[in-house]
Amino acid sequence: GFIRLRQIPPIVVPSPWSVVRAAAGQAESIQAAALRTAAAAGTGLCGAVVIGLLTACVFSQSRLARAALYPYAILLQTIPIIAVAPIVVVTCGRGFHSVALIAMLISTFPVITSTTTGLLQVDAGLSELFALYGATRLQRLWKLQLPGSLPYLISGIRIAGGAAIVGAIVGEFFVGSHQPGLGTLIQLKSAGTRTDQLYAVVIAATLLGVSVFSVVTLVGEFVLRRWLGMSLSGLVRV
Repeated sequence: GFIRLRQIPPIVVPSPWSVVRAAAGQAESIQAAALRTAAAAGTGLCGAVVIGLLTACVFSQSRLARAALYPYAILLQTIPIIAVAPIVVVTCGRGFHSVALIAMLISTFPVITSTTTGLLQVDAGLSELFALYGATRLQRLWKLQLPGSLPYLISGIRIAGGAAIVGAIVGEFFVGSHQPGLGTLIQLKSAGTRTDQLYAVVIAATLLGVSVFSVVTLVGEFVLRRWLGMSLSGLVRV
């Protein structure tokens, strides 16, 4: 109604029904592209979780490493991924691996910062109890710090999941037809006059990001309630 009232040309803002029809008409290509993007983002996210968790463990155990490197982990989050993506593609070549690497780069730092915060926020009473019983540093990390940091880790993964989708789509802009995901479709549709098709692909990308966030949230809630008896906030026992 608003579009007709303002007499906005369909080539600028298509009507909702035209977007729905465009989505239905290219459902197969959107689905295939979304699966490729999800695979690249998922691969990058898995790598980010492993690297981020290991790095956070090092930071929590070494004040020297934390003082020397942790500020850079925070600073690197401000680097635009669109500036890093072409460097990765030129260095590593065009293909799935470059897109996954870009997704990993942008999603690693939220895991590092969030998990490091959780590992360092240890209950003082429990820490003294572990020291009283002569627990080693490894035992303290495995049995006290890691379980207590799970809410922070999952929160970091939630942020990283959305970032991985963004990184994969940006990477596909530069990889092109070598990795024909949602980013490639967006690039192709933006060069044409079928804005209804462009809107359909953008909506699909948005739904993919929301889906990743929702899945990580649901799995995280299940894990925390099942093993720690708490909600994702890490503050409320259930």
